[in-house]
Amino acid sequence: MRVAFYAPLKPPHHPVPSGDRRIARLLMGALRLAGHEPVIASQFRSREPKGNLTRQARLAELGQKLALRLMRQWRGPKPKAWLTYHLYYKAPDWIGPLVAAAWNIPYIVVEASYAPKRAGGPWDFSHRAVAEALRQAAAVVSINPNDQACLQPLADGRLHYIPPFLDPAPFLAAQPARTELAARHGLDPAQPWLLAVGMMRSGSKLTSYSVLAEAVALMPNTSWRLLVVGDGAMSSQVHALFARFGDRVVWLGQQDEASLAVLYASADLMVWPAIREAFGMALLEAQATGLPVVAGCTDGVPAVVTDGETGLLPPPEDAIAFAQAVTLLLTDHSQREAMGVAAKARVLRHHSLQSAADALDQILQDSSCRS
Repeated sequence: MRVAFYAPLKPPHHPVPSGDRRIARLLMGALRLAGHEPVIASQFRSREPKGNLTRQARLAELGQKLALRLMRQWRGPKPKAWLTYHLYYKAPDWIGPLVAAAWNIPYIVVEASYAPKRAGGPWDFSHRAVAEALRQAAAVVSINPNDQACLQPLADGRLHYIPPFLDPAPFLAAQPARTELAARHGLDPAQPWLLAVGMMRSGSKLTSYSVLAEAVALMPNTSWRLLVVGDGAMSSQVHALFARFGDRVVWLGQQDEASLAVLYASADLMVWPAIREAFGMALLEAQATGLPVVAGCTDGVPAVVTDGETGLLPPPEDAIAFAQAVTLLLTDHSQREAMGVAAKARVLRHHSLQSAADALDQILQDSSCRS
């Protein structure tokens, strides 16, 4: 089945890496694995971050013009369905509902969030557009279980849940390289290695780094080295948070997927406070290699980390509890090892690209039969 694919927040081929771009690409991969042909319908970005009504209205008008142009200029067979990824009040879909209605094809939304508290506020115009799109949708697919309560009234009987997923192959294949990494970065292979992976930007990411710095400061008598993967506009602020630890913190910058997989396979424990994290792809990747996790119990994180089984989830923004959880697993090798084995098995069982492909295929088939 040919599927028009659209991501209004960030298109799959955007040059700046992010979790959002990663999931969009994974969705396209899952569709292909299921035998479908995803075709990017538009690169138009509808994000309006400041609550400017004039700007929202202009984006809506531009989206409508682009929808008309797309229908006039579409090349090849028309799609049998339209799939929009990541729909919320700051980035509504001004194109898909119009095209899907005009072509009489199912309109499907994956990863939508709907916040009733936005009604009447500065984003009310876009908020109402999201509600209308959700009511039109033949299927609404949630990846973050925290979104379901607010979506249910708008998508009653059409709401589906697919657990967060990835292609586990590169992570399952990754082999530890502690000796090589130790020589390259001046590490002691006999010392426990903590690994943190996160973009360095303002807001929740910077807060996560701040909580992590507070937590490791509470572990002065515990042996550890912290490897940090990430970069971004707030890198100087993040570096400043950890300056007091000197060479106990190793800065690795951005890493490609293959290099990151080796780091996961070589580390002893993944540590990330995950403040307001949708669910955290890096947490899922780490577990796919058999690396247990300590993460804050925030938002969708419990959907990918099972507390007490594949890692530990201390309360959010609680640096003391976070430090205690990290210390516990660093000093209990057998529990850490058991959690790593359980983590890899759980990813294969519940979070694989194949399981997502099977679920998406069923949703597409059911939606097409109803249209």
